[in-house]
Amino acid sequence: MNQEPGVPKQISRDMNAMNSVKVAIVGASGYSGEELVRLLLRHPQVNLAMVTSRQHAGKSVAEVFPKFASLPNAKTLRFTDSDPETIARTVEIAFLALPHGVAAEFAVPLVQKSCVVIDLSADFRVHDPVVYKEFYGADHPAPVLLKDSVYGLPEVYREQIRTSRLIASPGCYPTSILLPTLPLLRAGLIRSAGIIANSLSGVSGAGRKAEISYLFAECNESMRPYGVPKHRHLSEIEQELSLAAGTPVTIQFIPHLIPVNRGILTTLYLSPDRRFEGSDESTALEREIEQCYSTAYGTEPFVRLLSGGALPDTKNVVGTNVIEIAWRLDSRTGRLIVMSAQDNIVKGASGQAVQSMNIHRGFDETLGLI
Repeated sequence: MNQEPGVPKQISRDMNAMNSVKVAIVGASGYSGEELVRLLLRHPQVNLAMVTSRQHAGKSVAEVFPKFASLPNAKTLRFTDSDPETIARTVEIAFLALPHGVAAEFAVPLVQKSCVVIDLSADFRVHDPVVYKEFYGADHPAPVLLKDSVYGLPEVYREQIRTSRLIASPGCYPTSILLPTLPLLRAGLIRSAGIIANSLSGVSGAGRKAEISYLFAECNESMRPYGVPKHRHLSEIEQELSLAAGTPVTIQFIPHLIPVNRGILTTLYLSPDRRFEGSDESTALEREIEQCYSTAYGTEPFVRLLSGGALPDTKNVVGTNVIEIAWRLDSRTGRLIVMSAQDNIVKGASGQAVQSMNIHRGFDETLGLI
């Protein structure tokens, strides 16, 4: 927040503190939780009052994450055990950086006690509990709350996010696929059938866990597909594409693990709604696609539409809340190729969650993210 003219710095800081929102991060020791700690300790309108982790209880943030030692309150803020009663008494907003299934155990009592919940797990992204069971292999842990949840994709559901008490922050892969595809489907510029998505993700996308397949020696100098042919994120991807198209949509989605720490690069193969054999037809379609993206995202602070010969590159978005999008028409195959790049932990998780918090509280949407 800019300092008011003529207001001394100390008074300006005190005013910010008075207007700040108290928040908690539940499950703050994973990659998404760690990124939330970084973003929220630096956020000028946030008082990070609680961070929870069973394994780190009693330790300060600076002890667990030494790289944050210079940030405000990092040396005094200590990890505690997770207790919904205490969380609800202490804060106004709780970020849940927990595994699916576990997150709902906290969401239910917190929402009941009027605490706003921003959930980074998959528990409230899928509207249909039958679909949830199909993809996650268990009954939905809290179906009664599904009607109250909002899919937390800010560029699409901004108005609903403003008033929701339960925001289901999207997955990293879905964000990289939905933002490039939804405007085209809504405008009728592509067919809803035959969509193919190939995504490449850094190892941090698997979370902070000790499994053989994610050890350095297994991932370095190695690239491999996984979750074939039915990755869990398909449930929310197809849900949102179907809503945009007004008809059920089934897509082919193949994720790949690549030897980088973070970042997602997605390539989409789409069928335009018409043939574009001649130069005039191709030019007309190009203009419509460009106008569609410009209308959808021209004023969005975290969507970068690339022009000219530029193509998405993870090195340009890692550490930011930005998604890059570019597209090309291929007259030889008759396909539209759309590409995106984002940081899987920021725009694909924690940064997007903070963006939703900013919207919900009426803050500048970019606060703490630029």
